[in-house]
This record gives sequence, C-alpha cells and structure tokens, in this order.
Amino acid sequence: MKKILVDTNIYSDAMRGKPYAIDIFKRNEQLLFSPVVIGELLAGFKRGKQEEKNKRQLKKFLAKERIFELIISSDTSEFYAFILEQLKKQGTPIPTNDIWIAASAMENGAAVATRDEHFLKVRGIMIVFPDR
Repeated sequence: MKKILVDTNIYSDAMRGKPYAIDIFKRNEQLLFSPVVIGELLAGFKRGKQEEKNKRQLKKFLAKERIFELIISSDTSEFYAFILEQLKKQGTPIPTNDIWIAASAMENGAAVATRDEHFLKVRGIMIVFPDR
C-alpha cells in the first residue's frame, strides 16, 4: 500500500512497541495523520503521567519525511456529511471523531489503519486491521 491514514490506537500501539503496528508503519510509503487523531493523542497525553515526553515524541515523529499532517478542508466536510448521512440511513452510528477520520481517508484516497471494527460500517473506505 502506498498511503495509509493512521488511527489513534495504531499510533499508540506502535509507540508501545507492538510489532503489528510497527509493521503497518514499515510497509506503507506515506503515513497520514488527521488533526482529529492528533487531538485524540494530545487529549490522551493530558490524562497520562508523561504528557511532555509523549508530546515531544509525537512532534519528532510527525516531522519525519514519510509523515503527512492533514487538514480539515471544505472537501473533508463534504465527505463527513456524506458518511454521516449514509450511517444514519443504515442505522449504524459510529463515534463522531471516527467519521471525521473516515472522511479524511476518503478525501485522500487512503486506507485507515485501525483496530476499531466500526469503521467497517463506512462504505467507500478501505480498512487495514493489524495482523496480531
């Protein structure tokens, strides 16, 4: 795969040294990060005991050449609205943050690397689940 949007749980697992998450990082040319994922990570850091260390580690990681920080654009918002309507019609809601993450993936033609199976409810995106 060429590019993949990394979900919060995959980044966290990789930083904890989980081989399946590290493998996802190694086998993809571009790793995309939604501002929603970065926000979830920062919120998690605030709840932990090593906030500053984790923030420095994230900043260093995001500065790598293969890492791309996305923006939420008007196009992202269009994809968000499309996905939200689709999920409502199906009667299969998922967390709002994950709709934004799916919208970013859809906009950028990337698969989502995640452990969250509810992404399967979103039609039109590819999902990469880690090999455990």
